[in-house]
Amino acid sequence: MEEKKLYTLLVYSENIAGILNQITAVFTRRQVNIESLNVSASSIPNVHKYTITAWSDEDQIEKITKQIEKKIDVVKANYFTDDQLFIRETGLYKLSTEMVLNNAEISRVVRRFDASITEVNPTYVIVMKNGKTDEIIALYRALDEFGCVLQYTRSGRIAVTRGMQEQVSEFLAQREKSL
Repeated sequence: MEEKKLYTLLVYSENIAGILNQITAVFTRRQVNIESLNVSASSIPNVHKYTITAWSDEDQIEKITKQIEKKIDVVKANYFTDDQLFIRETGLYKLSTEMVLNNAEISRVVRRFDASITEVNPTYVIVMKNGKTDEIIALYRALDEFGCVLQYTRSGRIAVTRGMQEQVSEFLAQREKSL
């Protein structure tokens, strides 16, 4: 059996109600759990971009990608490994103000991880870290050792390909020529 690794799918679709449900249903039917999901408008008018990560083997992720691409409102779907993409996430950490003020090491950890303090009030301090998944998790673990974390969350992954333009742009240009 092939080794599972983290894949990122970039799916482009028309902005139609219900398409997200159709896309996630493909994962459900194949019993593959979605690790993160981010949906936003793309650089192409009226086309939305879904960035989906899932642990799978290549054979399974290829089948999932093909099934998603068969959906009528899906324009294009591709899967990638991390080395093929430029990836970022955001982590938010709510810390106890009292503990941050009483332990200078907490602020040093925040600076060492190149994170920023975005809000301070008498109850809590909000720290924000942009970066790769492992960096965001590492900062959480470092702060958690102090027992100062009140809340923690991280965003879904956002990603762009390392090529000059989105692959869907090339696909749409080819489709226009053939019409």
